[in-house]
Amino acid sequence: MKLTNKMKSVTVEISGGVCQVPEGMTVVQALWHTGHPLLRGIGCLGGVCGACTFTYRQQGEAGIQSGLACQVAVKEGMAFTLPASFAPGHIRDQILDVEEPQAGLLEYYPETRRCTRCNACTLVCPQEIDVRAGVVGALTGDFSEVSEKFYNCVMCGLCASVCDVAIQPHRVALYARRVQASHRMPVPEDLLERVRQIQNGHFDADWEQHLHGDPKTA
Repeated sequence: MKLTNKMKSVTVEISGGVCQVPEGMTVVQALWHTGHPLLRGIGCLGGVCGACTFTYRQQGEAGIQSGLACQVAVKEGMAFTLPASFAPGHIRDQILDVEEPQAGLLEYYPETRRCTRCNACTLVCPQEIDVRAGVVGALTGDFSEVSEKFYNCVMCGLCASVCDVAIQPHRVALYARRVQASHRMPVPEDLLERVRQIQNGHFDADWEQHLHGDPKTA
């Protein structure tokens, strides 16, 4: 996109360099507009995948803020850099081997009990989830409530990046949701039936049609 005389622009600082970008762009679009290659940190562009976490400073405001680069619009004087990655790593727990969910939480995520209730995780969450309350709820075994609180979690990991005691709240929430699904809720019979159909080859012909058939008729 090229700036025209009719387009308003804002001045931003990207990785130490001063740039002019069109007003109203998201941070991701501003990075593309200024020729900054992005090899990672870009996924859905809709605030769902949580891949484009980044930190920035706003002109006239103290402190560093965090967010999703595809959701935050550039503003005059904003300073930011390429999206940072807060990769959560592999899931630690073997959920089907967990016999007592609350004890399992402390076995796989023992750092959770170190929560100081500082609320930094809640303040940084781009989905406005009450993360602190979710961590506390997991410690007390209220996995149903935790699952509801984190329904909109995009696993961006910003909560973990600001935790001084190395808790990964998004992982704790995922554990709670998996416990709720595997230990506390009945298995839906229609889902079991569909799995059986797949295993028995009920949809093999349809699958082959989609893979190798005429795309006009598939």
